Amino acid sequence: MINQRPDFKDDPTTPIGVFDSGVGGLSVYLHLKTLMPNERFIYYADTANVPYGGKSGDEILLLTLKAVARLCKRGCKLIVIACNSASAHALKALRERCSVPIVGLVPAVKPACSLTKTRQIAVLATRATLNGYLLNDVINDVAKPQGVMVHKHFEPTLVPWVESGMPIDSQVANLLIRQTKQWADMGVDVIVLGCTHYPFFKEFLQTFIQQENPDVQLIDSGLAIAQRVKSLLDFFNIASPTPNTAPMQLYATRLDDDLLATAEKLSGEPFIELINYDE
Repeated sequence: MINQRPDFKDDPTTPIGVFDSGVGGLSVYLHLKTLMPNERFIYYADTANVPYGGKSGDEILLLTLKAVARLCKRGCKLIVIACNSASAHALKALRERCSVPIVGLVPAVKPACSLTKTRQIAVLATRATLNGYLLNDVINDVAKPQGVMVHKHFEPTLVPWVESGMPIDSQVANLLIRQTKQWADMGVDVIVLGCTHYPFFKEFLQTFIQQENPDVQLIDSGLAIAQRVKSLLDFFNIASPTPNTAPMQLYATRLDDDLLATAEKLSGEPFIELINYDE
């Protein structure tokens, strides 16, 4: 059992933990912060091992268990696995071992099936997410019975591109546009951004879509996850009653000169407390 600090139920101002392999999970954090302004957050980025998408399921499981144990050690009252790859391979084990609520991610295939008019959707995600049981269970249980074709695609350069600040002159931007155009030509009208890094290029991609293929929609899971977290805080009566004024704490397993600047750019936070967590 992974235990949290035993007195957290007596102090609802204790933080919510948010975990991702890198800074992509900040896209989920933005939804959490907007919906729950009273809450304090600790963000844990396993930057020494990013990206997770190409790793084996066992390696992802071990890294995720280690990260969650560290967040529990910091006294987190609830933990969000803001990483689709980690959710795909570790969520079940975490819920069996942890004594705090765990919220994980699954690409938004279910809402995509409700939105599509052509009965064709695409999921852009990491290899680990595309091969994981969470996504494929939803495809088998929701998409197939509705006659919805799901096109899956993995582009390994996307996560490093976001981690580097998404330079617009990068070849990755051209790859992204080319893949989107290919899907649109095939009749895909909903694209699921199945990695928490990907919403950060949503505006860039939406601009292209509006110019070329206005019927294509982009969706992700960020808002739904924030709503789930809020409902759990209310259910367990552990929501913070007072406004939070402290900066978000960003723990990283490896620091570099660009990490803080990228995190502040992506999150819009004027100040983030960056802490090296290399124990």
